[in-house]
Amino acid sequence: MQSYNINTLNTENRINNVNEFENRRIIFVSGLSGAGKSIVLHTLEDLDFYCIDNFPIGLLQNFTQQLAHYPNWIAIGINARSQETLITTISNFIDELRESKINTELIYLEAENDILIKRYSETRRKHPFSDANLPLNDAINNEHDLLISLAEKADFKIDTSHTTIHDLRKLIGQRVVGREHNSLSIQLESFGYKYGTPRDADFQFDVRCLPNPYWDKKLRNFSGKDLKVIEFLDTQPLVMLMTEQLVNFLSEWLKHFEAENRSYLTIAIGCTGGRHRSVYIVDKLGEAIRSKRRQVIVKHRDL
Repeated sequence: MQSYNINTLNTENRINNVNEFENRRIIFVSGLSGAGKSIVLHTLEDLDFYCIDNFPIGLLQNFTQQLAHYPNWIAIGINARSQETLITTISNFIDELRESKINTELIYLEAENDILIKRYSETRRKHPFSDANLPLNDAINNEHDLLISLAEKADFKIDTSHTTIHDLRKLIGQRVVGREHNSLSIQLESFGYKYGTPRDADFQFDVRCLPNPYWDKKLRNFSGKDLKVIEFLDTQPLVMLMTEQLVNFLSEWLKHFEAENRSYLTIAIGCTGGRHRSVYIVDKLGEAIRSKRRQVIVKHRDL
């Protein structure tokens, strides 16, 4: 396996002053076929990134030698057609870019198998790993196994199972392009356990132990954003205690994640249906955290 070190490049092409890298940003985009990689690259291109899709990994050395001649913002798509040894090479290459103080990120997209199968059925496209003797589900699993090292290294994992094209484009604009350099982008997300847990959450809190407005017929058809439900939950001591302790927990630990140069953090709050308690608490957490941080996004997945 060949590894490329940008610190040992041809002297004529090397950038000697690390300050020249300050405004440079390189984003690698990878993930499961059908999960939305092309949409992310198109979105980044629309937002002034210079995008290279299906980048030949064997040309990494030439890329680094010519880095000074590329625009400051670059997005590179990595697909699963590459051999396993080359996937490992790109993983090492990302490490070397980071060690050289270049602002480098890896975005990884994934989705549930049944969602990917449905997407391929609707588009009638061929999965890159499938053939006449291999079922689509097995092809998806094989691709997942090949890319697992990149998935584990990702700065930002996006599960697009419940995400529309519009939502994905908006997410990239807000959390990736809109993220300030060396800042922590935080997403607070409510969800319902009955619809499955979000796979891209870094923290997941279960609030199903709290009083449920659903059992009050007068409140059932409202949500945690409606005044009647808010007034009900505002009077519940357990809800107040849970909210206060979550605010204290996040206030203490977010700064430690940021100190370790973490770029993205997703915090999921779940109740049974994702309509009342989790929505209310996510909004309360959003208000509290926004008072001290700018990079906060609130999402209600199942509302």
